[in-house]
Amino acid sequence: MSLYFITGNQNKFAEASAIISGLKRIEIDLDEIQEIDTHKIIEHKLKEALKHRKTNFIVEDGSLRFDCLGNMPGPLIKWFWKELGNEGLYTLCKNYGNFKAEASITLGYTDGTRIKFFEGKMPGRIVKPVSKKGFGFDPIFIPEGYEKTYHEMTSDEKNAISHRRKALDKLKKYLS
Repeated sequence: MSLYFITGNQNKFAEASAIISGLKRIEIDLDEIQEIDTHKIIEHKLKEALKHRKTNFIVEDGSLRFDCLGNMPGPLIKWFWKELGNEGLYTLCKNYGNFKAEASITLGYTDGTRIKFFEGKMPGRIVKPVSKKGFGFDPIFIPEGYEKTYHEMTSDEKNAISHRRKALDKLKKYLS
């Protein structure tokens, strides 16, 4: 049976399909709840997806946590990013004098009956944006142990270490 990644974001799909071969993309406009618990967000998305079609789905929810904000914005990063942009997110950390951050992803998988969760985390730090272009917060996030932002890395470099990679590897292992 095919495995479908529900996303409207071509960048996310490109990263995922480079890791899980044969992955197919499907766009379904899913109702998304706003919640701090990513498991609740994922479970809701998957239940909504199953109303459209009974098949193997994966969905994800990304988070970016700032140490200076008590681990916020977390899964609310999409809204923070839309309002503040990367420059505003950087300024927020700069004003607190703490640039420590963690990028994470929660993947949810369903075979139509059960739901399984897979998580990937990457500690790092926030830096002044290296570009006005780029995928999400990639231009401001440098993973721990590296000197380049996700944005400055090649696709292969990022896919080898990213938080998404870690979660997808766990899913891949589960599926095999």
